Amino acid sequence: MELREEIRQQLIGPGGPFELVEEEVLGEPMQVFAQRQHSLRELLQESALHGDKTYIAHGERRISYCAHLQLVASVATALAERYDIEPGDRVAILAANSAEWVIAFWATLSLGGIVAALNGMWTADEIRYGLENSQPKLLIGDRKRLARLAQIDDLASLPTLEIESQFGELERHAADAKLPSQPIAEDDPCLILYTSGTTGRPKGATVSHRALVGFVRTQSVSALERLMLAARSGEAPAGVGEPQPALCNLVTAPLFHLSGLYAAAIMMLAQGAKTVYLTGRFDPEEVMRLIEKEQVTLWSALGSAGAQLLAHPALGKYDLSSIRNIGFGGAPTSPDLQERLKRAFPNARDGLGLGYGLTESGGLGTAIGGAELSSRPTSAGRAAVANELEIRDARGNALPPGEKGEIFIRNPYLMLGYWRNPAATAETVLPGRWLATGDIGQLDEDGYLHIDSRARDMILRSGENIYPVEIEHRLEAHPAVQECAVVGVDHEDLGQEVKAIVVPTAGASIDCDALHRWAGQKLAAYKLPSVWEVREKPLPRNAAGKVLKKVLTGEVASTAIRE
Repeated sequence: MELREEIRQQLIGPGGPFELVEEEVLGEPMQVFAQRQHSLRELLQESALHGDKTYIAHGERRISYCAHLQLVASVATALAERYDIEPGDRVAILAANSAEWVIAFWATLSLGGIVAALNGMWTADEIRYGLENSQPKLLIGDRKRLARLAQIDDLASLPTLEIESQFGELERHAADAKLPSQPIAEDDPCLILYTSGTTGRPKGATVSHRALVGFVRTQSVSALERLMLAARSGEAPAGVGEPQPALCNLVTAPLFHLSGLYAAAIMMLAQGAKTVYLTGRFDPEEVMRLIEKEQVTLWSALGSAGAQLLAHPALGKYDLSSIRNIGFGGAPTSPDLQERLKRAFPNARDGLGLGYGLTESGGLGTAIGGAELSSRPTSAGRAAVANELEIRDARGNALPPGEKGEIFIRNPYLMLGYWRNPAATAETVLPGRWLATGDIGQLDEDGYLHIDSRARDMILRSGENIYPVEIEHRLEAHPAVQECAVVGVDHEDLGQEVKAIVVPTAGASIDCDALHRWAGQKLAAYKLPSVWEVREKPLPRNAAGKVLKKVLTGEVASTAIRE
């Protein structure tokens, strides 16, 4: 038995600290942790053990773990008494990262309610869709984003609470309140995260308490597994034997994204860490200033964040030695960028890590880091504990190592389904609760996953998933556009950027700047094309009428038969 597998079995085998047992989950036998919390409220209650340690640092505000529990209890009581929030009711949050976002999240789920986490970069049209889909009993938002609702005429009946002027009343509502006590089952829903799909409209992945508790346990065992592997291999991480700063996570990923909510707000609460929230446009120098000021030990350099920081002229001006771990995800991370980050953060040279997972998979799938990542810098890692992977062909047959196909994931933490979209759920969650990811990849002989990001339509721009069909639908609605195709093209810092190839209608001319502004009326800014190509010839299509995008990008020669 190889060392890695031996260590895993010590952790998850009978009597191990993360022992797995078989139980039925939503009608399917699954491997689950024998010792676990059964709801996020239980996880929240246990955070009292961290006492006066700081949990949230946002601007000048500091909130300890004990104070956070009191605030959550007060807000939960206010939500129940003022807005009649009950188990199963939705509370939508539309705001930038803030202490109030986090408190509202914990308060809602502690009542058995469901948080609908709306994308803070959405336009009014996209917000309308999210509200119509989730049908919340209450909308909590910040002033900047609520201003967009002025463009929506039919929302007058939706109770709305502005964070800047009204949330403090909820925090002061009941100073002596206790956390709610309504029963919560493991597979009760607690969160709706919106993820783009091939239909062109976001789909609400519905997440259970089991999934988020499982995320915490799985990430914890993965980290311990990595430390034990390094110790047993004689590869002590950098900084061992030196005074270590307290665990502190700088959160630059949005809370409506799993990297911000799961890996920061939830995971760090379970570990008793300080979470530092940066609000507003990403500023590399402000990130470096906060790392030095707050003694940050963990930062997720999603998308182009790492590249932007490394290219900033202030690099070297700040003390970044507290950083011990850097995470990746969302966009491809080149081996070159990994090496540059190791040089900039020398105490994190053995603490780089990444994983592959989707909102639909509970954020889980594979994990890799440390020496493993250094030796396999283009891999997404091996299956995480209690996760199964398969590569399948177009007919659904499992493929052997080395062959490319669609990636399938099975674990106890898959989404319950897409909110109010049973047809899309049935296409994605297959019998046996296998998740069809839509991503293409292959497993090597040692079980490491390698993802072919070019084989899918999705564009990965600075950590954001962008699906071309939504943009294509908007552009093709313009009277000057006959047809169009949207593709991702490589970008040094962003990973990819959005390119639109547009064919004008007969006799029309295309003003790309005007078309950009027109698209921006319905689409968030990060989805808008930054590269344009006006094409006079029709787009190449196959016999079924599907646009041959690899022909358009020059990856393959055209085989289309023209009429």
